[in-house]
Amino acid sequence: MSLSQNRWHTQDPVSSEGTRLEAGLKQLRAAYYSGGRMPSPHDGFLEPIGVRSEADGGGVVLLECSVSSLRYELRIPKASTDERAIVRTQQEAGQDPDCPRHVTPSKRLVRSGVHLICPACGVRFGRAD
Repeated sequence: MSLSQNRWHTQDPVSSEGTRLEAGLKQLRAAYYSGGRMPSPHDGFLEPIGVRSEADGGGVVLLECSVSSLRYELRIPKASTDERAIVRTQQEAGQDPDCPRHVTPSKRLVRSGVHLICPACGVRFGRAD
């Protein structure tokens, strides 16, 4: 039974996507990478509630305002050549690589298919060996 046939629901579910954040991205990303508090456009703080990877290798963090409960998207750019080289160096040394962006606390990269992805920001940093 589809939602339009279900008599209990009169609307389709609301999308989990939020409004894209545009202003102060550099400061918001720095606060996110360090585990700090991120100010909300509505005088509260933004709390992370989900992460997803994008086809281009970047990621998106879904955030919710602690005051208004509005949702926002923080786009995370794909890995730079230097960041991928750091991960490759860690792999060649026999280490389980950490995300080069999350310094404190560090985040171990996880394998997703053939890629190594940061579970906290959704960015692909290389291929799993």
